[in-house]
Amino acid sequence: MFIHIGSDKMVLTKDIIMILDKSAILAKDTSEFLQVAREEGFVYDDDGKMWQNMHEDKKTAIIMDKKVLFSPISSVTLSKRADFMNKLR
Repeated sequence: MFIHIGSDKMVLTKDIIMILDKSAILAKDTSEFLQVAREEGFVYDDDGKMWQNMHEDKKTAIIMDKKVLFSPISSVTLSKRADFMNKLR
């Protein structure tokens, strides 16, 4: 199933490894992980372009197998959407 992550973007729920809220994104270890992912070309913003800095409207990071996406939608809302999709199965 697909989950809408904002800005007309959808991802497969089975591809999502982790959904991080803004406080987790700003944590030291996570920031280091995102920096490495950015340097290796895995981090994209919600427009599909390379993400260069944290914008105020980005509330959530979606960690996937081969990329990291940022979303303006809260982690709670995205988690509820993913859980709702799982209940439909």
